[in-house]
Amino acid sequence: MAAFDHVRNMHDIALKPRLLRSLIREHLPDEKHPFKGPLELSHVVSTVKTHRLLSESLAGVESTDPKAVESWKAAVDAWVDRVFSLASSNMPDKCWAGICLLGVTSQECSSERFLASYSLWLQKLQSYIQYVSESKMVCFFLFKQPPADSHFVKVASCASLSDLFTRMGRFPRIKKDATSQAVKLTQPVLKLLNEDSSEAVWEVAVCLLCTFTTSFPSSIQRCYDTAEAAVVSKIMSGKCSVKLMKELGHCLALLPKSKGDEESWSLMMQKILLRINVHLNDAFQGVEEDSKGNEAMRILVPPGKDHPPPLGGQVVGEASDQRIKRSQQLQISSVSTLMRCSCTMLTSTYPVQVRVPIRSLVVLAGRVLMVDGSSSQAIFPFMTAMQQESICLELPVLHMHSLELLSAIIKSARSQLLPHAAEIVRLLTEYFKRCVLPDLRIKVYSIIRILLMSLGVGMAVYLTQEVIKNAFLDLETIAYEGDQTSSSAYSKASSEILLQPGQKKRKHSSTTVSLDEQTDRVDLEVGVPINPIPISLKIAALETLEALLTVGSALGAESWRPSIDSLLISVATNACKGGWTKEENHSFLSSESVPAWADFQLAALRALLASLLSPTRFRSPNLARGLELFRRGRQETGTKTAEFCAHALLALEVLIHPRALSLIDFSSPSNTSFNVVDSRFPDVYSYGNKQNTPFSSGIMGKGPNDSNSVDDDLYESWLANDDEIEIPETETEKDRDYAEKHSEMFGVSEENRQELVSVHDARIIEAKGDENMVEVQHLQEPIKLDGTVPIVGGGSLAAQISSRVVSDSIELDPVEGKVDTGNNVLAAITDSSDMEGVSTNAATSSLGKNKDSAIDLDSESESIPDIVDGDPDSD
Repeated sequence: MAAFDHVRNMHDIALKPRLLRSLIREHLPDEKHPFKGPLELSHVVSTVKTHRLLSESLAGVESTDPKAVESWKAAVDAWVDRVFSLASSNMPDKCWAGICLLGVTSQECSSERFLASYSLWLQKLQSYIQYVSESKMVCFFLFKQPPADSHFVKVASCASLSDLFTRMGRFPRIKKDATSQAVKLTQPVLKLLNEDSSEAVWEVAVCLLCTFTTSFPSSIQRCYDTAEAAVVSKIMSGKCSVKLMKELGHCLALLPKSKGDEESWSLMMQKILLRINVHLNDAFQGVEEDSKGNEAMRILVPPGKDHPPPLGGQVVGEASDQRIKRSQQLQISSVSTLMRCSCTMLTSTYPVQVRVPIRSLVVLAGRVLMVDGSSSQAIFPFMTAMQQESICLELPVLHMHSLELLSAIIKSARSQLLPHAAEIVRLLTEYFKRCVLPDLRIKVYSIIRILLMSLGVGMAVYLTQEVIKNAFLDLETIAYEGDQTSSSAYSKASSEILLQPGQKKRKHSSTTVSLDEQTDRVDLEVGVPINPIPISLKIAALETLEALLTVGSALGAESWRPSIDSLLISVATNACKGGWTKEENHSFLSSESVPAWADFQLAALRALLASLLSPTRFRSPNLARGLELFRRGRQETGTKTAEFCAHALLALEVLIHPRALSLIDFSSPSNTSFNVVDSRFPDVYSYGNKQNTPFSSGIMGKGPNDSNSVDDDLYESWLANDDEIEIPETETEKDRDYAEKHSEMFGVSEENRQELVSVHDARIIEAKGDENMVEVQHLQEPIKLDGTVPIVGGGSLAAQISSRVVSDSIELDPVEGKVDTGNNVLAAITDSSDMEGVSTNAATSSLGKNKDSAIDLDSESESIPDIVDGDPDSD
């Protein structure tokens, strides 16, 4: 029956105990079955982690059978018993397998099981470190060599202990117990680091020390000096691989965390910088002046300050005395490790805020970057060619670590960087002019990007020309490939930078040089460019241009911006000319991925988008070509290029269809606070359906079925009758009274006076309805006339008076207050009289229909008399 007892699916809880028991039965060794090898153990670990066979978690399970839960718990118990028995085995291979699986169990088991069993597991692993150390000493005295199997057991024990203490650090209630256990293990771990001769043991011992420092910092305080001396001695020994040197530098950078105060961090940084300076004095003999080291020492230790203790307890002079015994490569390796340690200290978190010695760090980085391997025979006549070759061999490594140190300074200093920004910019610009190696140029580009994004447009002012010049140099080949030629002044200037002093540029008949003759020359035997620019360098140049456009595009609207826009559209077009490529990873010899052509296409499109969106005085002429590229790229489904092109089309929508949206969503039903106010604007303020504005009657007008949800006096005053509610006198009524009062001066009859009042009301409504219309110019004071002014022409009085009110050609004598009745007045009245038939009818009909109805725009344009701006001094 058990053979046909199926589970529901792969997520059924009943499946987990079956898989776990199958692993125990078929793949784990026991007393009768031997250990099959590391490959079998790797399969077991992978299966346990993939299916989470040790978690005992019921999260996400729809229905749980109590029998299945009990079966899973019993299977985990059987697993723990088998693993613990393997770790206690006398056979080295089975013991090694049991210790490795014990570390996996401590990471994958449930919290309840871990808290119940961690002390027993810790005791077992701790005993192996002490036991193996003692047995190694016995075997060494008896057989003059340590046992071969002891190294495997120590490496597995240290690795499992690191996993165990990492899990213990997640439980605050056992942190005190974990700290006391870490204190007991610190001395045995340091003994392994000092006495053992295996690099694998050193590596796991350093990893365990880093775990103690990170999770339980107080456990290192008692043996802080011993730990520093042990780590520094390994760094200076020259017996470690590059990987181990990185681990040692990382451990040395984490040691100040064990004390957690500012003084410990500053003291460690000062000791590291002093040791770097001493090694540079020995390494750079013959390629720089002796005064450089003294100048750096005065900055590292200002006059009047005491020298700090030596790094690792070793006197600084001892390293200088041993320079004959130490090779040039070992000195450069030590300097590189200490620089990497400084970078880690700058970028890692620390319990308290510390003051970064920015000037000292910049001085040391600049000292290294300014050395290019050239030697002056006048200053150093005894330097041999072999010594110069040895220095030039290691300089690229030192330059790279110095640039990484500058990058770490910029990332960590933040606002403290401002007083030193000018010095960093000067250093970068000088180094960029003579930097040739692609990896170093990529690092310089990355530092410039960080500076631009962190310090903004102020930094762009000083770095723009250098960035553009080098970007044209690195992108010119792809930008102008084919039959096109480069006509940029920046390109010509950039090509002269990398010319050697002994080379002379061949004269040409024209200033424009074809790239087929210059940078795109092809070796006929090989079929590739002679000096191809790596794709990673092109990507770095494009990313830096993108940062420059993002921060400081408005600075070069009239100078460098057109050439950069043209460069970027050319690069993007040529990069995508041969079609779109898929993302590939050609990583064979290293863990780092090698940039492919798809990465370059994506970088070109990102820079093009920045070019199209960045501020400028006019719309980019490359918008149509850019949209076509983004539309084509969006069709490459399932790639990063397609995702970015879709985002780019969305971002460019504002350029394709520019519009000014309202700040208030008038049509939203949820916007109740504005709906009440919007519905109270009468239709007299809208212009019908001829204009699609937020103030149209369809949106703002109040419909016949709308109800008054909130009482408002102003709204009721608009709807109320004049006979029912007494409306206070407004400015409109004052103006009407004023017109009626002064119309008597002109001898206006009662009928014409009413017509005048109607036209005046129409003008008031018109002025309130459209803010862009010319406001009615009211008379501010009574006009004193000696007699009655005759009406010129046979037109309507209202049109004539309105023309006099609107026109500003009437001038008052400042002394006598008489009206200037020259040609300007007569012309204004004559012009207005010609339109009196249309204006009067339009004004009367528009007001006679309804007070709350909208005034037709065509009628308004005809009812407004022309404004004649006459010259008051003309005849």
